[in-house]
Amino acid sequence: MSAANQPVAAGKLSLFGQATHLLPGIGLSAVIAMAATTVSILHGGPQFLYALFFGIAFHYLSQETKTRPGIEFCARGVLRLGVGLLGARITASQIAGLGWETAAIVVVAVVSTLLCGTFLGKRFGMTRAQGVLSGGAVAICGASAALAISAVLPRDKDSDRSTLMVVVTVTVLSTVAMVVYPLIVKALGLPPELAGLFLGGTIHDVAQVVGAGYMVNPETADYATIVKLFRVSMLAVVVVVVSSIFKKERERVAEGSEAKKQPLVPWFLWVFVALVVLNSLGGVPKIVQTGLNDVSRSCLVVAIAALGVKTSFMQLARAGWKPFALLLIETVWMAAFVLAVILMHR
Repeated sequence: MSAANQPVAAGKLSLFGQATHLLPGIGLSAVIAMAATTVSILHGGPQFLYALFFGIAFHYLSQETKTRPGIEFCARGVLRLGVGLLGARITASQIAGLGWETAAIVVVAVVSTLLCGTFLGKRFGMTRAQGVLSGGAVAICGASAALAISAVLPRDKDSDRSTLMVVVTVTVLSTVAMVVYPLIVKALGLPPELAGLFLGGTIHDVAQVVGAGYMVNPETADYATIVKLFRVSMLAVVVVVVSSIFKKERERVAEGSEAKKQPLVPWFLWVFVALVVLNSLGGVPKIVQTGLNDVSRSCLVVAIAALGVKTSFMQLARAGWKPFALLLIETVWMAAFVLAVILMHR
């Protein structure tokens, strides 16, 4: 490639120049996200999964000079913004309303699932980072948690592939759980509080939790949503812990001045915590809260579309069966643990 055709470093461009530099890739990711959203609305199905697979179809554009910078920006910058805005969903009163017993069950389920992922990941010959990523996705909030945790893990040549594999599998498992778990609840005749604890404490994605709850009844849906939001609130703590564990390793693999500027708490987590505090104090009007939730969801869909563009089916196939098996075991473990506790205290 001649010097004239080489891309200009974004840092050397003006603000307008940087925006122009990123626009083609951002536009591509946004169009893919809109297509995925349209298909999801018209025909049902998981929006994230559509965005991922549609993005993979455009993998050939991932190395194009014009589109690559914007794709990278969406896969990292837009992703972090979407995770930060998740805090607008949560208030302290929602968490307090659960009661200490319910909160304790959820905390133990989350921690044990994280430990399960770390331990079994090592047994499967996977890296510690891959085990933590897998366990965190199942334990907290599916694809959103996978994206948030991956943002503070050390990056290597397999990072994007590992993240995509987790996003694909955890979204599929969450969709299956949305259909199967309400049948378990009805078969056992669980009351709304216990049914909500099971659904909200085990299903990966917020949307699937709400859907599963309404398959039982509105009371179960309300309780399941609050339990699920408590799990989402734990994302901040988990990301800080993971960030501190992998801080030195992140700095070691980072390049140049970036290695000296690895914060323990990333900026998007401060946004998350600030929104939780503001929302708890009544500082976020309902209409603004709804808008922030929509923006957060849109950012995450765009980010997953960009990650899809960066990944090929060949790369996903090379991941093998182990990541899928690990996520399945973690999902079964979490469901079995919460259900066992519920049946013991019924």
